[in-house]
Amino acid sequence: MPPKEFQRKSLRRRGHNLKPIVTVGAGGLTDAVLAELESALNHHELIKIKIRIGSRERRDVVLQEILDRSEAAIIQKIGNVALLYRTAKTKETDPP
Repeated sequence: MPPKEFQRKSLRRRGHNLKPIVTVGAGGLTDAVLAELESALNHHELIKIKIRIGSRERRDVVLQEILDRSEAAIIQKIGNVALLYRTAKTKETDPP
């Protein structure tokens, strides 16, 4: 479920001072990048990513693929930096 507008506003405020955790470079969206993205979302929930790919159209395609694969919501996108949010997936533990 995508965040409501008041939640987006709060998340944008929280994400303002964050540094990009994951960078997608010229190599594109690799398994290693996806694994790091998954780990970062589980640990932080709110992350900034940087997509350093030449054209705007290509960046948008890569960002949409990231959103589809990670099930994250985009909170804000400015240039080649995007702020993503996803509630952390908790691992079920075996009862003692």
